[in-house]
Parts: sequence; C-alpha cells; structure tokens
Amino acid sequence: MDRTLESLRHIIAQVLPHRDPAVVFKDLNVVSMLQEFWEGKQQQKTAFPSDSLVLYESLPAPGPPFVSYVTLPGGSCFGNFQCCLSRAEARRDAAKVALINSLFNELPSRRITQEFIMESVQEAVTSSSGSLGDAADPSTSVGAYRYMLESSLGKTMLEFQELMTIFQLLHWNGSLKALRETKCSRQEVISYYSQYSLDEKMRSHMALDWIAREREMPGILSQELRMALRQLEEARRAGQELRFYKEKKEILSLALTQIYRDPDSPSPSDELGLTALCGHH
Repeated sequence: MDRTLESLRHIIAQVLPHRDPAVVFKDLNVVSMLQEFWEGKQQQKTAFPSDSLVLYESLPAPGPPFVSYVTLPGGSCFGNFQCCLSRAEARRDAAKVALINSLFNELPSRRITQEFIMESVQEAVTSSSGSLGDAADPSTSVGAYRYMLESSLGKTMLEFQELMTIFQLLHWNGSLKALRETKCSRQEVISYYSQYSLDEKMRSHMALDWIAREREMPGILSQELRMALRQLEEARRAGQELRFYKEKKEILSLALTQIYRDPDSPSPSDELGLTALCGHH
C-alpha cells in the first residue's frame, strides 16, 4: 500500500505539477482537478484520441439524495457513491471517484504487458475451471479473452475496458451468438470491433434488436430495464466503473421510447454491421 501511495504521489507530481500530492484528494475543487488531469493527458497526446471532454450528468430528482455521473475520455463512467444532499456535492463526489481511478490507471501495474496477460489468463482459467489449452484456442472464451488482451498490449486498463464493454454488450444483446451462427471467428469479430467505439449508431442497432425481442416477448424490455437500473445503482454505491450498466440502461430506454413513439418501427436490417463483417462466409 505504501508503495502504491508513493507511486500515486509521483504521478500527481507529473500530471498535476501545481498541486500538493499530500492534500490533492482533500481539495474541494476536485472537479477542476479532474479536468486539469485530462487536459494534461491531451497535451501529452496520451489520452484517448476520439474524445477530449469530461462529461457530467445529474439525474433529475425533486430532492436528495442526488446522483451524478462523470464520463471520461474513452467512455469510462463513474458516479458518486456517497449519499449527497446537493447536486454540487454529488458532482464533486463523482469527480473524486473518477480522479482516483484516473490516477490509478497511470500506475505501471495498470498497463497491459506480457506478464499481466499471463497472470490474467491464468486467473481466467482457474475461475472458469478450464485448462491452459483453452487459452491457446481462440474459439474458447478464455482464448478470446487472451486474444483481446494481446490485441491491447501496451494499453492501459481504462483503454482495454472500452473494448471489453463493447463485447459485454454484444454478449448481452445476443449479437455474439448470431455471429457464431454465421461462422465468423472470434478473431474476426474482435478485429472488427476493435476499430469502433460505442456511438449512437451502435446503440440504435442494439435498441432495434430489443424492439424486435419485445414483439416476441411482451414485457421483456421493462424487465431488462428494471434489472439494468438495479445493477447500475448497486455498482454506483460500490464505487465501481459503470459504463456497461449505464449503456444497457441507455439502449433499453431508447428502445422503449421508440416503441411508444412509433409502434410500427422497423426491425433491424443489418445488425451492428454483421452483414458486412460476415458477408464473405
């Protein structure tokens, strides 16, 4: 722990040279500190190239407790985990969680190296009761995980999380199953989606899939949305990264809005570009 704190102080001195590392987390203006941190990353050209803004979102509420989310460049999302009596307090608390995670992401131990890949794959094999032979086979879950890690060699964990979130959503949405049925290999899928980030187009395609699912099983959308909201709340109170749960909520809410606005909305014709990806099979 002492070594970790010392490493954090060293990082603070590098990226926030005008701040005192000993009192950095006690500073009331943590919102400006988080902005300063990511502006510094942009100037060093070490931040995510696709996004340069730290975005805040406050949930509408007539009174406390208030909830605030902060989304970092690259898409990682954090929220306040304390019970906050004002929107400003919730915003500061969310910024503090995001700043701590941003600083931890700078530690050498948070960068994907060959040693990190070996340790992570071993943990995955143990937790899945599999074998190291599975890790060498990209058609298995452990093998795909290893391939994703190797594709992200040299990146930080927050950068890797962007790709992981996309695949978590594809699995939840049923798209990976559809890809297996078209005989696309996992390497092809990973290589394809490694070029993309989560955007409105991808969310819209996933929402269309859930609209089609709602027609087959009325009530499934509301059920999934309730589950996503519960998972998001539990993860926020635990101080965890929230992107996956928040994206689920956004996609399902978009689907419900589309259904109420246009009951005869079309079914998806090209699920997340899968036709283009697998057209050669």
